[in-house]
Amino acid sequence: MAQACRVMGCPAKVPADFGEVRMCVFHFTLFIDEECAEIRRETARGQISHSRRLEFIDKMTRNGELLGRVVTDGSPKTDELKTRIVSTVLTLMNCRENMDRAALRYSAPV
Repeated sequence: MAQACRVMGCPAKVPADFGEVRMCVFHFTLFIDEECAEIRRETARGQISHSRRLEFIDKMTRNGELLGRVVTDGSPKTDELKTRIVSTVLTLMNCRENMDRAALRYSAPV
């Protein structure tokens, strides 16, 4: 049985693969965008440990895999939702790239 999105007032159903996050695809993409913004802020300060960086990478990987499963599950999607998903995947890629650049910048000897 399909669950309802945990976001109050959202009538959308949660895809089977999203049982753990309990959000519809649209709200999950918004969540990822917010999470990536927080990761970029923390990374920009340049004081994240290696273990924290690995934690961020693991989060981004899991989120990307969930989006990948939804994209290929065969269910119909509106053009707006497709655009939102592609935009979120790009956000994940940019966030990872920003983390890598920050790691190089702060580990380089001065």
